[in-house]
Amino acid sequence: MATLSVATILAENARRRPDKTALVEGDLRLTFAEVWRKALARAGALAGLGVRPGDRVALMAPNTAEFPVAYYAIAAAGGVVVPVHLLLSTGEVEHVLRDSGATLLLVHPAQAGTGRAAAAATGVRAVALGEEFEQLAAAAEPLPSYLTRAADDPAVIFYTSGTTGVPKGAVLSHFNLVMNATVNAFDANDIRAEDIALGALPLFHAFGQTVSLNSTWRAGATLVLLPRFDAARAIELMAKEGVNTFHGVPTMFVALAAAGPGPAPPPAPGGWVWGGGGGAGGGRVGVVGGGGTRIYEGYGLSETSPTATVNQPVFGTRAGTIGHPLWGVDVEIARAEVEGRVELLPPGELGEVVIRGHNVFSGYLGRPEATAEALVDGWFRTGDLGTKDEEGFLRIVDRKKDVIIRGGYNVYPREVEEVLMRHPEVAQVAVIGLPDELHGEEVCAVVVPAPGALPDAAGITEWSKGHLGRHKYPRRVEFADELPLGPSMKVLKRELRARYTGRQ
Repeated sequence: MATLSVATILAENARRRPDKTALVEGDLRLTFAEVWRKALARAGALAGLGVRPGDRVALMAPNTAEFPVAYYAIAAAGGVVVPVHLLLSTGEVEHVLRDSGATLLLVHPAQAGTGRAAAAATGVRAVALGEEFEQLAAAAEPLPSYLTRAADDPAVIFYTSGTTGVPKGAVLSHFNLVMNATVNAFDANDIRAEDIALGALPLFHAFGQTVSLNSTWRAGATLVLLPRFDAARAIELMAKEGVNTFHGVPTMFVALAAAGPGPAPPPAPGGWVWGGGGGAGGGRVGVVGGGGTRIYEGYGLSETSPTATVNQPVFGTRAGTIGHPLWGVDVEIARAEVEGRVELLPPGELGEVVIRGHNVFSGYLGRPEATAEALVDGWFRTGDLGTKDEEGFLRIVDRKKDVIIRGGYNVYPREVEEVLMRHPEVAQVAVIGLPDELHGEEVCAVVVPAPGALPDAAGITEWSKGHLGRHKYPRRVEFADELPLGPSMKVLKRELRARYTGRQ
């Protein structure tokens, strides 16, 4: 049986380059050996708390040093990391804890209110990162090394709603994540140990976790953490720390441009990594070279670890495309309307993007039907529409699913709609994404008022804040007498998007 662990990424650095700076956060600087020692001590504490191989441990923390230390501690103890999105409401965190079967929540003091309330409601023990976890680690016997896991054992469960409105846990294996980090570091990109990356992307997100953390450390490079993104602070850190690689979403690039003159061009081979674009043809994972160097756009999803394609110099690059598949990954276009089987299309045809390879997830936790819909004939059906030309360049044209990507975060309309339908003054609602200069897309709710009701747009937005995560609630509310319906009585969201695009 082949064995592998995500913890190897850190353990091997501690063995090969123990005195190299691994992590910078403010005045804190830790070498690879120091981070690994801290992780092993906390892994011992987790074992003392009853965490056994295969147990799920939820992790709720911003981009502070506590996140990677706890992340690798969980992996070293043989546990499965369940990252918790920091913008979720208490009820949404409760769902993640219940659905994942988490036995423990490690929560940063900044998220203690929401995290502890959700843990109490679900009967899950909560331990505060920082002083409490440190004390437990000091009193425990550190693990001598990481526990062995089968390569296909679960390593991380990312929660993603899909179009069902119910968040599902996408199960990623140690093999998925180690391979994606390795291929990102050495094939898609050329990360070197002397590189210094600024990690401003949230590490609870697949993009930040794989590209900022695991890929950077897979190459033995240094990660500089920015706990809360601020453009001026990011520019200051780039200059101070000699950063030559930046990981961010388009919203961050807009803010950096607005903050004034950018940092000096980074020395080669560094680049600017971006993702989370909501527009058709935009890259969701990619590299934007600084100092007039090439732009590398790409594409990925939580279910694909996440990187699936990227513009790569070996194949040539083409702006506006998502490039070619990663090493060891196949990406094709299939007939979108055909269910139950994958029927591949010839070059130039528009269809659904399908992916197979070492990056494709094991399935959705406890949801065999959803897994069977997503994994068909050995391919993962992405729900995104695209094309592939004669030279193999892929392009995302639209999304089969109506996912809204706001500031790099996925927002699932049905989930928002189900919450808004609980509002007493709402009879019907359709949630759509509208183009937004800052966030890529903005969440818009088109509401048909209940009979006799005169709802107020600002009031609905305010009410939504108490029931939805901060990235999900509608900032824009429009009213209509009725919603446009197609022959199958489904709301024609494309008509609503056309109606409200450009109108304020």
